Amino acid sequence: MPPPGTPPQGNQAPGTPPPGTPVPPRGRGSRRPAPVRPWQEEAQRPPDPEATRFIPRTAGVPMNSRWPVADPDVMRPYDALATQVMPAVKTPLVKPVEPGKEAPAKAPSLAKASGRMAIASLISRITGFLWKLLLVGAIGQGIANDSFNVANTMPNIIFELLMGGVLASVVVPLLVRSQDDPDGGAAYTQRLITVAFTLLLFGTAVAVLAAPAFTSLYVDGSGKASSGLTTAFAYLLLPEIFFYGVFALLSAVLNAKQIFGPTAWAPVINNLVVIFTILVVWVMPGDINTDHPSITDPKVLTLGIGVTGGIVAQAILLVPPLLRSGFRFKWRWGIDKQMKEFGGLALWILGYVAVSQIGYTINTRVLTSGSPGGVTAYSNAWLLFQLPYGVIGVSLLTAIMPRMSRAAADGDHKKLIGDLSYASRMSTVMLVPISAVMTVVGGSIGIALFTFGKGTIDTAERLGDALAISAFALLPYALVMLQMRVFYAMKDARTPTLIMIVMTLVKVPLLYLCPVLLSPDNVVLGVMMVNALTFVVGAILGQVWLWVTLGNLRSKRVIGVILFTVVASGLGVGAAWVVGQIVPDSFGPTLQAWIKLFLQGIVGIGVSFGVLMALKVEELKPATSRFTRLIKRG
Repeated sequence: MPPPGTPPQGNQAPGTPPPGTPVPPRGRGSRRPAPVRPWQEEAQRPPDPEATRFIPRTAGVPMNSRWPVADPDVMRPYDALATQVMPAVKTPLVKPVEPGKEAPAKAPSLAKASGRMAIASLISRITGFLWKLLLVGAIGQGIANDSFNVANTMPNIIFELLMGGVLASVVVPLLVRSQDDPDGGAAYTQRLITVAFTLLLFGTAVAVLAAPAFTSLYVDGSGKASSGLTTAFAYLLLPEIFFYGVFALLSAVLNAKQIFGPTAWAPVINNLVVIFTILVVWVMPGDINTDHPSITDPKVLTLGIGVTGGIVAQAILLVPPLLRSGFRFKWRWGIDKQMKEFGGLALWILGYVAVSQIGYTINTRVLTSGSPGGVTAYSNAWLLFQLPYGVIGVSLLTAIMPRMSRAAADGDHKKLIGDLSYASRMSTVMLVPISAVMTVVGGSIGIALFTFGKGTIDTAERLGDALAISAFALLPYALVMLQMRVFYAMKDARTPTLIMIVMTLVKVPLLYLCPVLLSPDNVVLGVMMVNALTFVVGAILGQVWLWVTLGNLRSKRVIGVILFTVVASGLGVGAAWVVGQIVPDSFGPTLQAWIKLFLQGIVGIGVSFGVLMALKVEELKPATSRFTRLIKRG
């Protein structure tokens, strides 16, 4: 018999006695001795004072981790990962993979994945905002731009009603769960794509034919909006519905496979195509005829085809990375148990989208009943409002959604709550200072960015005021989006729909009060304020509902981080206001706005994050660590 501590030979299981070793009888008076594991053998040998030993590492924290990859509430503090010296252990200290099963793919770091996507999202948001600015310079900020914005929103609305909300909400969790199937979820994915493509083709064809009906739904005839021009743009832009669907579906498949880069960079290509189109429209002679609009108007035709072409390019760019991932598509028809589950969730999602679109429809009609340019001011202010969320919040949600889906599928509510708490705190420390400074510099942003070309000071100032008056809702908006993802990860599509119903019931009466209480020029300000308050209601309601569902959400720590961040942001706002007072009026409105934007932005953000660093807020360390490394590399 080999001496104690000898590793098992051949295919012998770890801890199993060698052949011929007598096994004690089993019964009430006997107990089988505990097997000796290979990693326990070193402990049975006499300690060597010269040996090198390592403290066992925390599971889930890679050796080369630069950013935290897990909630500190769940894992040990990172500074506790001290190192000692020990000799190399011959047997790997990992759980052996069962025969016939492949080792699970290691999930990328949450912060690293979201950080990479944040760069792509930042460029995407900047280029997307750039073409909005160029559009104002090319066609102005009046009826023509309003008509384009309403028509350009129609494909998004109809796509959401068809299945956009479904693809963005429940498809990734279901695809992650289907990876446990014997074929890795290939059949389920093929069946899902088959059904989606068919529905999208049919829905797009019907929507194009019904373009005039959609225009009458969204444009209030009592105002100065042009129904004819909106319809002309709609005929050219509604084909985007199919390609929006293709992009969303392929993005979901790639994200479920932990592939995030292509989906983050594809919108940049779309924006570049649109920028080129708008520059062409800008140099074309003449203006868009708003009195006798026609789809054959050269500028209308060029703008409509070019913007749709950008969405087509965005969708096609995801095909090569999907093929490189090993996925192969073939038409697969039929309904199985998984598709029935998908259908049940999809019905609730469609209800969610339908209710939200009721609110949006009333929102648009109220805007078109006010002064010309209200829709454009709202659209651009909303784009600016979403810019920090799109860079930080969307990147974080995209990276964390597969993790939450896996935790929910495994029934690991502790990890699910940990991800929710961590994402909430990260969103807080990154977004609250930005929203606070936006409140101070909102007017300067509008004047600085929207007064060139055919833009005017009055319309630009109104846009900036709309941004400033709603900036406080940036964090509630991000929290609502995060809470919805948690519900969908748990395959609960009913609760988000009920929350949206409550939000809409609060929103609609307040929207109808805007034209009654406010002047036509200020209707857009009231609409932005109403939307902001609605997100506050949704965030509170979602948090309470999750507390009822999951229990302790570690809300005390989240509230603590919020309080620290609010204090720091208040100091930043005060410093930014003081700096703004020293800028003289003699520079003129545009130059003064640029100087204020630059100085107040730097001082406000710098003081806010400086105070957070001085308070040693743990959630800020990932960003500061990465920033420090970039400076050292530079």
